[in-house]
Amino acid sequence: MVYKIVKYGDPVLETAAAAVTEFDTPELHQLVGDMFASMHAAKGVGLAAPQIGVGRRIAVIDCSVGEHENDKIVLINPEIIRVEGRQNGEEGCLSIPGFREDV
Repeated sequence: MVYKIVKYGDPVLETAAAAVTEFDTPELHQLVGDMFASMHAAKGVGLAAPQIGVGRRIAVIDCSVGEHENDKIVLINPEIIRVEGRQNGEEGCLSIPGFREDV
């Protein structure tokens, strides 16, 4: 299923997402598959569950834009535990249409 991308201003984007507590369930596999389908349909390379209106701590990444199945990354309950270095590059956000900036 391809979900509509939630746009900036929707409260789900500003609400803390719930942790995933049940893993390897058919529902979780379906949601992750739907997230990749939604992200590819929107021509994105990364998507968090709240961006499709689902308040759960899940993100998907595919810098190959669907070209290489093995390049898909799924993050469940991600945490930043260390920050190191700096990188500059173009940033775009599917929830803020037209937003493209060097960060």
